[in-house]
Amino acid sequence: MTFNINNTFSENLPSDVVLENTRRQVEQACFSYVNPKLAQNPELIHSSVDLAKNLGLTAQDLKSNDFLQIMSGNSVYPNTKPYAMNYGGHQFGNWAGQLGDGRAINLFEIQQNNKQWALQLKGAGETPYSRQGDGLAVLRSSIRECLCSEAMHHLGVPTTRALALLTTGEKVLRDVMYDGNSAYEKGAIVCRVSPTFIRFGNFEIFAARQDLKTLTQLTDYTINQFFPHLGKPSKETYIKFFDEVCQRTLEMIIHWQRVGFVHGVMNTDNMSILGLTIDYGPYGWLEGFDYGWTPNTTDAQHKRYRFGNQPNIGLWNLYQLANALYALVEDATPFETALETYKNNFDKQSLEMMRSKLGLQFKEDSDLQLIHELEETLLLSETDMTLFFRLLSKFSVDNPKRGFELIKPAFYSEISNEIKEKWLLWFDKYALRLKKETLSSTERSKKMNAVNPKYVLRNYMAQLAIDKAEEGDYSLVEELFELLKKPYDEQPENEKWFAKRPEWARHKIGCSMLSCSS
Repeated sequence: MTFNINNTFSENLPSDVVLENTRRQVEQACFSYVNPKLAQNPELIHSSVDLAKNLGLTAQDLKSNDFLQIMSGNSVYPNTKPYAMNYGGHQFGNWAGQLGDGRAINLFEIQQNNKQWALQLKGAGETPYSRQGDGLAVLRSSIRECLCSEAMHHLGVPTTRALALLTTGEKVLRDVMYDGNSAYEKGAIVCRVSPTFIRFGNFEIFAARQDLKTLTQLTDYTINQFFPHLGKPSKETYIKFFDEVCQRTLEMIIHWQRVGFVHGVMNTDNMSILGLTIDYGPYGWLEGFDYGWTPNTTDAQHKRYRFGNQPNIGLWNLYQLANALYALVEDATPFETALETYKNNFDKQSLEMMRSKLGLQFKEDSDLQLIHELEETLLLSETDMTLFFRLLSKFSVDNPKRGFELIKPAFYSEISNEIKEKWLLWFDKYALRLKKETLSSTERSKKMNAVNPKYVLRNYMAQLAIDKAEEGDYSLVEELFELLKKPYDEQPENEKWFAKRPEWARHKIGCSMLSCSS
């Protein structure tokens, strides 16, 4: 097993001068060298063959003892030095100071097929940034991250990925719901893969400390390595850089809204500078269409990170990044322009996204009203988002009244006559609008099914896999992994997963609300 090592981050940026692995404030350094904790009895329980190929690995490599030892942190790859990144962040709207990789350790970077990849272990032990934590992760959250990051990739959503999932052979103490009921759970590690794990918070920490030297080094490195098309670093380039980060962040969030994904904890330290979905903690998928839903127990009261607020939080987080980069430009106007463009582009791109979900190719002034009326009608009763839009692809303009019967499986309860009438009225308007299109019903259905997934990783599905895994049976992890590799395909053999959340899962821990506990 051979990696083409190309450690750009650790070789181009300043490191922590203190080498002891003690919790502390790390000044004027982008990272601290630290080795993973040795795992007692590691066992590989899942790996991604298609991702491995992108990294130059074979299926045989994934079965090797060398792979197991490196992915568990028990062995350090030759000529590499693992490290944890230094960053800060705003958490739930408040500046939290230094945060950093508290339970993530970067192994190394590789270059393969002209692409750069960073490999990182989540749950491999404490670092100088662990604060009161132990740096470990449990099987429960590790399965959720592994399955969801790969599912998001196959949905076409920009995301970090998961190469491997391992158990460590150790028990980890966790309080799942932060209610004083701690219990020991199986320890686990996920190997995460991304071009880089740099976040908004990496820039914020140095700006907050007025450390312009390190902030400049980090920004120049990021542009040279990941945004080289913008040109040589300069004040003008910093502005272009921020503008593109705005665009990428918006694109990511539009995808989230399209598939009904709720991140749950959009703190600035959980925002990738590349516009990738990162840090899968208390995330969730919409069951009933609801702009006010959040999967995060910590956010249950104020619902800052609710589904409908994700675009606004993206803007708020970008404002914090702008504040950090302002020190390098000293002119607020271009940042304000970029943020205003984000707001305008969200309205445009959101409308285009909804047109695609409804199978509308052409633009009509009345489309916005049609979409608003649809959303208002969806909110009248608990209506499963994934089922609704997938079933809608079978709608026929020749028989609009059949539309209501078509979407009936998406309702979680009986629908009153009053609400039914509103649905029938909307379907009449939808049919009239579709008659202005030139696509045949078959062509329209195909296009709609390409953007409206049939299968997503509902929380109850992940919880079923977790329950089995806790008993040592990882078959459902593999089954869901294979299912979610083709989320837009019909997969008639997997029809059982094209269903509403079962009632037993409505309030079950892990199936509805989740905490940030790992």
